[in-house]
Amino acid sequence: MAADLDFFFDPVCPWAWITSRWVVDVCDQRDYEVTWRFISLWILNEQNSKEWYTPQYRAGHYLGHQGLRIGDAIRVGEDDPAAVGRWYTAVGTALHVQRQREVARGDATGWYRGLLAANGFDESYLEAAEDDSHDEHIRADTELALSRAGSDVGTPILTFHPGAETEASFFGPVISKAPKGAEALELWDAVERLATMSGMAELKRSNRVAPDFT
Repeated sequence: MAADLDFFFDPVCPWAWITSRWVVDVCDQRDYEVTWRFISLWILNEQNSKEWYTPQYRAGHYLGHQGLRIGDAIRVGEDDPAAVGRWYTAVGTALHVQRQREVARGDATGWYRGLLAANGFDESYLEAAEDDSHDEHIRADTELALSRAGSDVGTPILTFHPGAETEASFFGPVISKAPKGAEALELWDAVERLATMSGMAELKRSNRVAPDFT
């Protein structure tokens, strides 16, 4: 059976993380299925020569790309469609909720090894972090996401009803705090309706609130 949603994520993006927790809440309430897919900020910015894109910024994106490589190894190696989602939850919780970003940057290998062990994954998946053979699939997912939502967007990208006649994709929603319960369902229904409306292209305003990971 086809999933109800494709969710394209990079684990280091705080906005994608918040949106993903909203999606998880909705799916728990409605028994929806999500396919967790990859979009790499490291790949998206590989030609970025702007002054603000510092080596430190690039290194942070590579940390996320390493997490995606491990995620791809898990996708291939686990007989469980939800395994990539569990890996994303593990990485995102550590990075954003537990604020381990600097620890991860200081020792990515040790940090990822600890996450794998603590979350029930075989530590052999750590080898994927430096294995660029996984980049073929990650690039393909990244290109697919951009083909659906446009080349001038970031993360996350959501595709409602993938593979169906009503398939529709959006960048976002970018939200500062994940709604829960009835409010989460209301937002889902509104975003899904906008995404699937004929001719609907963009609805945007500048973000005014810092991310809240609680």
